[in-house]
Amino acid sequence: MPRRRQPTARQVRLGTELRKLREAAELKAREAAALLGADSVQMSQIESGIAGVSEGRVRRLAAHYSCTDDELVAALVAMANDRTRGWWEEYRGSLPTLFLDLSELEHHAKFRWDVDFLYVPGLLQTEDYARAVFSYRVPELPDDEVELRVRHRMQRKGIIEGPTPVPYEAVIHEAALRIRVGDRAASRAQLGQILELSEADHLTVRVVPFDLNGFAGAASAMVYAGGAVPKLDTVVRDAPHGTGFIDSEAQLGAFRTLFRKVEDVSLAPELSRDFIHRLAKEL
Repeated sequence: MPRRRQPTARQVRLGTELRKLREAAELKAREAAALLGADSVQMSQIESGIAGVSEGRVRRLAAHYSCTDDELVAALVAMANDRTRGWWEEYRGSLPTLFLDLSELEHHAKFRWDVDFLYVPGLLQTEDYARAVFSYRVPELPDDEVELRVRHRMQRKGIIEGPTPVPYEAVIHEAALRIRVGDRAASRAQLGQILELSEADHLTVRVVPFDLNGFAGAASAMVYAGGAVPKLDTVVRDAPHGTGFIDSEAQLGAFRTLFRKVEDVSLAPELSRDFIHRLAKEL
């Protein structure tokens, strides 16, 4: 298969999972390459996502690696066969690759969890809220790029508002609901949209109030996207050096636990709705 200049995060993830299976089997790259009649350079390209891999090769490698997880193998085969060119491709070359990788990740997600403390999660944002966020960036973005990013963010919401929405749960701290990212009217509209969206059966919003005792989880912000199998889940986190995609099985387990801890101390959905109603009335 031809080499890719810029593999997507999903293509890189396929290669990463094949490397994990190889390492678990305690085989070197050159030994795995020999199984395919390839060399170590080609194997490196496959495991880095630079080169594609066929269904037959995925199954052959999994068999040689003694992988008995049939669901995982089937999911990896689906990734290898995936030729999706989603709506986000129209933004390629216009927006940072991260934006496209996040859209692709969401498109394939089986469920989605968000935890946020300072901002309303992107999938729940109104246009005005998103516009205010992008306009505050330093250095400032040109107006046309701000609008491009707003439009992209609104299209991402298709995974929770489209004809086949995925189960979605958001845990939002009171701080994020109170901070006026825009003006008073925009803040009121934002709270109204959260309430409207939370009426859907597949969507749950929980609030962590300021007056919660013993809460030390303010560093727990995350985007958690469920994969076809738990081993293919992904956590997305912002950090000072940039946004990272986390796929280590140990780290995924830690973030699942972290999400449940934050979820357990948050208000129940109905109480959260009442809480947001009260905040909206205060504006």
